[in-house]
Amino acid sequence: MTNDQLTMEQISPEFEITDSMKMVREVARNFAEKEIRPVVMKYDESQEFPFEIMKQLGEMGFLGVIFPEIYGGAGFGYLEYVVVIEEIAKVDPSIGLSIAAHNSLCSNHIYTFGSEDQKRKYLAELACGRKIGAWALTEPTSGSDAGAMLTTVTRDGDSYLLNGSKNFITHGSVGDITVVMANMDRSKGKKGISAFIVENDTPGFIVSKKENKLGMRCCDTSALAFDNCRVPKENLLGEEGTGFAQALTVLDGGRISIAALSLGIAQGALDASLKYAKERKQFGKPIGEFQGIQWKLADMATQIEAARLMTYRAAFLKNQGKDVTLESSMAKYFASEIAVQAANEGVQIHGGYGFIKDFPVEKFYRDVKLVTIGEGTSEIQKLVIARQLLNM
Repeated sequence: MTNDQLTMEQISPEFEITDSMKMVREVARNFAEKEIRPVVMKYDESQEFPFEIMKQLGEMGFLGVIFPEIYGGAGFGYLEYVVVIEEIAKVDPSIGLSIAAHNSLCSNHIYTFGSEDQKRKYLAELACGRKIGAWALTEPTSGSDAGAMLTTVTRDGDSYLLNGSKNFITHGSVGDITVVMANMDRSKGKKGISAFIVENDTPGFIVSKKENKLGMRCCDTSALAFDNCRVPKENLLGEEGTGFAQALTVLDGGRISIAALSLGIAQGALDASLKYAKERKQFGKPIGEFQGIQWKLADMATQIEAARLMTYRAAFLKNQGKDVTLESSMAKYFASEIAVQAANEGVQIHGGYGFIKDFPVEKFYRDVKLVTIGEGTSEIQKLVIARQLLNM
């Protein structure tokens, strides 16, 4: 089933595809085809961050999809947001990931927990794309165990001093504004963690390493270090000691965006495989006429449709202000795992050509593994789901 067919039907008993979703889908799809597809491999090979494309995305409102217009956003909700990421990721998952990280993590953290002054000063710049956002939680020795972070923050007069390091930070070397989680009192465990808005040109903010990655290569990932990085007290997000709880809330929305990213990759792999199955001939007929290929395509399409329904439902509930910890984790877990399967089958359907960079499934295959790792591994998602079911 294609996305066009989907727009004609209800995707849940609770809601329908809206006119705004259709409009956003069309705009995102056209932009991806005209502006991104011609340069996908250029950016992948060079690992250059697509500043010009991100600027255009900002002007279109795609870097502030879920934020009110008063803060420079587009004023849409999570359903439109999912559609944007899905359509962009069908062409280039790297840029889809940048949209997701910018909206869901840095910007959404400020929107959800920032003061009015912080929103007007920082969110307004982020939502329209004039500034690029990053979000720094993970450290070299604390990934899934985020509560064990070693980065410290101490009060110093009317400001705070940050010291430590962060790892695998999306937009770490290209960002302008980073939300940083740091430990103020290790004796309090997770309740000792606070969150801060840090401008990346602050003295003591150091980009220590840009990662050379398997996939998602034009979406910058870097390691950061903080050496007595002085942050004004007004840049504290919320209250001291609430940073970890804030991060968990932010991740609930972030997992919806990674589910959407997974959908885009899976659908892109299916679309490419359908096209190839109709064109490639063996034994005198298109390979799509062989049952072995048909079964692969049928499985891919069925799994993608199930993931889409789960993802859209999580987005719908998020729009309603509901607690979506269970739904977002389920959507992220399922969609990311089926995306890996779809990319794998896409390469298999293409045979030797699937191993060559002239065909899009090669890049989908490299990019896709990140979605089962970023913003909580599949194993962590299963823990979250189980704990929700058990009310733990």
